Amino acid sequence: MKENESFFQKVYEVVKLIPTGRVTSYGAIAQYLATKGSARMVGWAMNASHSSHIPIPAHRVVNRNGVLTGKHHFGSPGIMQQLLENEGIIVKDDKILEFKKFFWDPSRELV
Repeated sequence: MKENESFFQKVYEVVKLIPTGRVTSYGAIAQYLATKGSARMVGWAMNASHSSHIPIPAHRVVNRNGVLTGKHHFGSPGIMQQLLENEGIIVKDDKILEFKKFFWDPSRELV
């Protein structure tokens, strides 16, 4: 389990850098961490982040199409959408409108 904990910590460090009003994907984080095939593990890290003592803005991580696939891990399915909308991101039918406009790529931004 130590290996997962270390990976999760790396994921959290990236997620904490996502600017307000921007989003990224599980796969983009995995690629930045040089673990391209581990998007699912990034998702597991986001699920586990809700028990973190340090706030992790997990609502800013969505799937590669801008769909709020992790919404059920926020206590209520509408919370993730509300958090994103509070940051100026428009969500319709569980999908971010103009996803490319709001997409933040850690491989480009964290050089």
